[in-house]
Amino acid sequence: MITLRSVLFQVLFYTHLIGQLLVNLPVFFLRSEEARWRTVKGWARNSLWLLRHVAGTHSVVEKADLVPNGPCIVAAKHQSFWDVIVLLLVVERPTFILKKELMGIPVFGWYARTMGMIPVDRSRRAAVLPSLLAGARKAVAEGRQIVIYPEGTRSAPGTAPNYRPGIHYLYAELGLPVVPVALNSGLFWPRQAVRREPGTIRAEFLEPIQPGLEREPFISELRDRIEARSLDLVKRAYAERPDLPKSDLVARLLADPDPHPVVEERAPAGTQGL
Repeated sequence: MITLRSVLFQVLFYTHLIGQLLVNLPVFFLRSEEARWRTVKGWARNSLWLLRHVAGTHSVVEKADLVPNGPCIVAAKHQSFWDVIVLLLVVERPTFILKKELMGIPVFGWYARTMGMIPVDRSRRAAVLPSLLAGARKAVAEGRQIVIYPEGTRSAPGTAPNYRPGIHYLYAELGLPVVPVALNSGLFWPRQAVRREPGTIRAEFLEPIQPGLEREPFISELRDRIEARSLDLVKRAYAERPDLPKSDLVARLLADPDPHPVVEERAPAGTQGL
């Protein structure tokens, strides 16, 4: 039954996504920014409705009020597409830092460019920092919130954390508070898998890290806070649903929750984010 509901959700989710992209295409770019955000957030809201009523997977976001009304940096754990949907819905005017390849997708790339997203060529690594900063400064000048995934790519629950230097670069150059986000979405919406587990996905915004920290103390605090709270949310998921599938990575994490293990099972060399 879970497999059947998962397949049905996938079909409806992507049909809805493609349908929204095509239906809104003739008028989307002529609308005001406020109207465009209503369209995008409406799609996100409908997607979570489908996830709940078709796959049986609820979504809970806690302490979203910790995000300032004005410019800031939102630094989130990244395990699934759910993370993007939720942040689109919860953050007022998010500017996502995303891989350049996504901008080349027909129709989707046009929408992303119109909504002010910042593309990054991950193969160029540090060489992209000037253009990244220029895009971020433009977004800040417009009063928007920068959304970045510090590990640079999706990672399965239990994968050793590998926080990239790009997050500190933005933190130092922009002088903005960083709001960490912990979550457990990969337990219910696994990457590169069709199966959607019933239960409750949780994300939690944490107290902002104020400007002024040097690189190592900043990365350490950001990583430790996100990883510790994400582990708590993983434990909560298994407390609420003991029969939830448990990968070897998760089993090891629960048995030995060391926040600084050797990095493993990452994306191939040359594909890491900032």
